[in-house]
Amino acid sequence: MCVNMLTKFEALRAIHDTGAVLIIRLDSEDEALAVSHAAIAGGIRALEITLSVPGAKRIISSLSQEYASQGIVIGAGTVLDAQSAYSCIDAGARMLVSPNLDRGMLEVANRYQAVSISGAFTPTEVVDTLSAGADIVKLFPTEISGPDYLKTVRAPLAQAPILPAGSAKPDNISAWIDAGAAAIGVGSYITKAAQRGGDYRDVTEAAQTMLQSIATARRQGAQG
Repeated sequence: MCVNMLTKFEALRAIHDTGAVLIIRLDSEDEALAVSHAAIAGGIRALEITLSVPGAKRIISSLSQEYASQGIVIGAGTVLDAQSAYSCIDAGARMLVSPNLDRGMLEVANRYQAVSISGAFTPTEVVDTLSAGADIVKLFPTEISGPDYLKTVRAPLAQAPILPAGSAKPDNISAWIDAGAAAIGVGSYITKAAQRGGDYRDVTEAAQTMLQSIATARRQGAQG
């Protein structure tokens, strides 16, 4: 297990300060690493490497060793059980993300003080997820819901820190922030920015644009 690792407080602060978690779900280990480096250069401070990525744990280990001292949160996604949770933490992950509620995963995350982001959709699932010990609730799927749904769910559950995951673009960020999103799970807008032209500077630029959109939406929301 990585000795030089972020504390849970530091990891949560990085997510809170930027308002973004980058979801990396790509078909190539090399591409996933290149996108990760480029996104970090653009200001991303929390990355979820899904276990569907080839060599995901090698990527987690490499990025954790390189960036832990810089306050960058390297996490694992699609963590479905306790065994997978521990192996990811052992590789260096300081954040565990799942699309569903698995109490074993949450127990391991809390035992080793990794940030846990656990999936839910309905109000009952949100409450169950919080009761089970998740730090953040991942609203999933978002393609069939949207900001209005999040706003409706948060009306009776204003205490719930909810992160919508998927479909985030600069032009809909303000709607998600206005609906009460604690942070945004960002995917293809950033991760696939270089696929057309092969220039990973496009990933860096997309990351900068997304983070600026989040900061602007938060500032406008604070101003009322």
